Amino acid sequence: MSVLTVRGGVFRRLTCAAGLCALLFATAGSIAHAADEPDLIFRRSTVFKWLSPNDKLGTYGIDDPDVEGVACHFTVPEKGGFKGWLGLAEEVSDISLACRQVGPIRFKAKFEQGDDMFRQRRSLLFKKMQIVRGCDVKRNVLVYMVYSDRIIEGSPKNSTSSVPIMPWGANDSVQKCADYVTN
Repeated sequence: MSVLTVRGGVFRRLTCAAGLCALLFATAGSIAHAADEPDLIFRRSTVFKWLSPNDKLGTYGIDDPDVEGVACHFTVPEKGGFKGWLGLAEEVSDISLACRQVGPIRFKAKFEQGDDMFRQRRSLLFKKMQIVRGCDVKRNVLVYMVYSDRIIEGSPKNSTSSVPIMPWGANDSVQKCADYVTN
């Protein structure tokens, strides 16, 4: 809030910049929801811009916080330009996903079908990307889906990846995901 003093009177006004900064700081801590921040694997420029950052594709890796032995990698477009640099650009919904077993699978907790595994903002206010997890009980397969949504209208763009639960080593017993799904 800025304060102006004019001839003994005090006028208060909330500047647009102060309101915007307060909003950015309030939402900065809530980027990751279900899992820790993803690890940046690499970025590649897709559109060159002369005076501002390029548009890029960023590839990230993240471990499932509730299922030990599963990692997912996703690629997201990242807007460049001055809006992207300031964090004001709305990111597009084209997200690819691949999840794999990277060690013995151990369930840390029960989960519901479609629970969030990871959530990240894709715009200043209304758009977010979510990776959700489910269990194909019949096939003993973990199923992950990534999609983006907005409060007003969602996006039909999505990607799905499956992780069959397999033994990892000679003495590994295979857990059943059906034993950890709540209804």
